[in-house]
Amino acid sequence: MNWGVFEGLLSGVNKYSTAFGRIWLSLVFIFRLLVYVVAAERVWSDDHKDFDCNTRQPGCTNVCFDHFFPVSHIRLWALQLILVTCPSLLVIMHVAYREAKAQRHRAASGDNCRCIYPNPGKKRGGLWWTYLLSLIFKASVDVIFLYIFYRFYRNYTLPRLVKCELPPCPNVVDCFISRPTEKTIFTLFMVVTTCICVMLSLIEAAYLIGKRCRECLLASGGDSRR
Repeated sequence: MNWGVFEGLLSGVNKYSTAFGRIWLSLVFIFRLLVYVVAAERVWSDDHKDFDCNTRQPGCTNVCFDHFFPVSHIRLWALQLILVTCPSLLVIMHVAYREAKAQRHRAASGDNCRCIYPNPGKKRGGLWWTYLLSLIFKASVDVIFLYIFYRFYRNYTLPRLVKCELPPCPNVVDCFISRPTEKTIFTLFMVVTTCICVMLSLIEAAYLIGKRCRECLLASGGDSRR
C-alpha cells in the first residue's frame, strides 16, 4: 500500500471531521487497524493448522473446524474495517465535488462572481446530510458486526474444547483450539473498541443535529425580531 496516499486520506478525513470524529479516527487507526495489522493476523495465522481433533478420520477435522469457525475473525474484521471507513471517504469526495464545482463556476463567470461555496468543507446543505448519514452508516455497520460475532462466537469467547459429532466423524470427537485465551483477549479488545466507536458516532450525530437545531432556532428568532 502507498502510505503517502493513505496519509493524505487520513489528513483529509481529519480535516473535515468534528472533534468527536477525530477521536473516532484515532481509535480506528491506532486501536483497530494497527492492532489488526501488527498482532491479530499473527495470532490467527495458525487457527486451522493447529486445530487438533482426537481422530484420524479423513475430513473430520475440516468439517468440525468449518462448523465451529464458519468465518475467520480476521476476515470479518477486515470486511468490517473496509465498510466502516468507506463513508469517511465519501465525505472527502463530496467536498472535492464542491471544490471542483466552485472552480468551474469561477472559471465560467470570472473571479468577481459570487462564490457558490465560500467554504466547501463547511457542513451545510447536502454535505451536512452526507456527513450525518455516514455517521449513522458507520455505527450501523459496527452494530451489525457485533451481532454477527455474537451469533458465531457466543459471548465473544473461544472455548478450549469443542465436541463435534458431524459426519464423517465416527463418533463424538474432542477438538482443541490453538491459543484460545489469547484469541479471546484480542476478540474482547476489538469488541470494546468497536462499542466505543459506536458511541462516538452516535454522540457526534447528536451533536450535529443539536447544533443544527440551535442554528435554526437562532435564525428564526432573528427573523421574528426583524
